[in-house]
Amino acid sequence: MVSRETLITRYFPGRESEITAYADFLTTAGIERGLIGPKEGEIIWERHIFNCLPVISLIPHGVKVIDIGSGAGLPGIPIALARPDLTVLLVEPLQRRVDFLNEALELIAIESVTVFRGRAQDCKTKAEIVTARAVAPIEKLKAITWHLLKPGGSLLAIKGMSAQEEATRVQGAQYHEIDAEDLPQGRIISLRKPG
Repeated sequence: MVSRETLITRYFPGRESEITAYADFLTTAGIERGLIGPKEGEIIWERHIFNCLPVISLIPHGVKVIDIGSGAGLPGIPIALARPDLTVLLVEPLQRRVDFLNEALELIAIESVTVFRGRAQDCKTKAEIVTARAVAPIEKLKAITWHLLKPGGSLLAIKGMSAQEEATRVQGAQYHEIDAEDLPQGRIISLRKPG
């Protein structure tokens, strides 16, 4: 078993202090404000932060990413810290979560990430990649995010155990099982916009 410190250095080179500060903020303010459950603190790295990383293997270099239903910043903030080549927009409708996200971004001093308060349907920005983690079934995600994708762009939904079955419900959806070194297995459904 590889140590947490080794994984942090491997996946967040040069950003170790920032991702650690973010994890600490999640386990304090995130729990206090009800953004993550009280028992999640002990498993914040495995269940929440490292769980977000397999998706980065599907994201091209230097693109814009829109993370919808960002909540506590997952997967958007870990993606941005692991991949400094990306620009990330966190989309979140609830003000208390937006406040949390802005405080987290100030704490880790990351300039490649911004926050939009509103629903995905209200956002007018376009990007090559849209991410979502535990937001909605793939059919609904497609309906609420398709306008955000540039032609040729992809929706990447981080899913749980039933991802493979869920992928069969939308034409063109692809199921990916990603085994990145010493990380939890990633289960991702992708949908590419023609163009």
